[in-house]
Amino acid sequence: MARIGTSDLDVFPLNLGGNVFGWTADRDESFRILDAFVEGGGNFIDTADSYSAWVEGNTGGDSERIIGAWLADRKPANVTVATKVSQHPDFTGLSASNVRAAAEASLERLGVEQIDLYYAHFDDESVPLEETVAAFGNLVADGLVRYTAVSNYSADRIREWIRIARDLGVAEPVAVQPHYNLVERGIEETVLPVAEEFGLSVFPYFSLAKGFLAGKYRSADDAGSPRAGAAKEYINEENLALLDAVERIGQAHDASIATTSLAWLRSRPAVLAPIASASRVDQVADLLAAGRLELTEDELAELDRLSSPTVSQSA
Repeated sequence: MARIGTSDLDVFPLNLGGNVFGWTADRDESFRILDAFVEGGGNFIDTADSYSAWVEGNTGGDSERIIGAWLADRKPANVTVATKVSQHPDFTGLSASNVRAAAEASLERLGVEQIDLYYAHFDDESVPLEETVAAFGNLVADGLVRYTAVSNYSADRIREWIRIARDLGVAEPVAVQPHYNLVERGIEETVLPVAEEFGLSVFPYFSLAKGFLAGKYRSADDAGSPRAGAAKEYINEENLALLDAVERIGQAHDASIATTSLAWLRSRPAVLAPIASASRVDQVADLLAAGRLELTEDELAELDRLSSPTVSQSA
């Protein structure tokens, strides 16, 4: 287990993504995935109030409802659940009133008295940052949220959030969630230094580059599933050579390409627990293995050399 930033939350170093619950994993399969994750030693689940409003027939909050039903049925001990605000169709943006209403709605869907880790999902520059920071601080002061965090914020805006929180005397964020993986390394010169400076834990999303870094897609014809359309953007000669190296290094550890890709990410400065999801229960073992695999310095250096920092895009 590892400690999140300046919090008292100790989590397994792989964060199970809940974006697929109610989308590519139905309720029963989601329960099986969550069961396998916890039985294998995992205890950290990531979701958002907007998951998965983009699916026909869904309304948003679908993932939270499934997780809440699982929590009520299984009553697991020491599980940390993170969720987010700003993108739910009924709770858009980061005004103070919306942040409060969205948090209360998430609490109801999750069936918990307190959200462990609450993210501002996307920056909302239409609202004064002072208003948003104060709203998050009030959630902590009122006991609705244990700790706060930010997702998809620039380095400058993270720094400004922390300055405002200190001026107001309210809770500061303990974590940041950016887009980051072996083929999307743009934050290494921006967000990661700020995270290190302020002791923020980093939880990268799209850790497997939409499936590319799991080795699923080596040609455009492979990228045809509901989640994989964007993976084809990574299919080029340089990235395929990188994928071959990941596969070879993984074989030396009897580890999959996905496990090895996530292990590289875990080695990066300030990164505590990459976020990765499973649509089937048989994918969970590779995620759990990623929380334990330690690559050698030579292996890490080779992967660093074969990949090159690029500008990340939010999603």
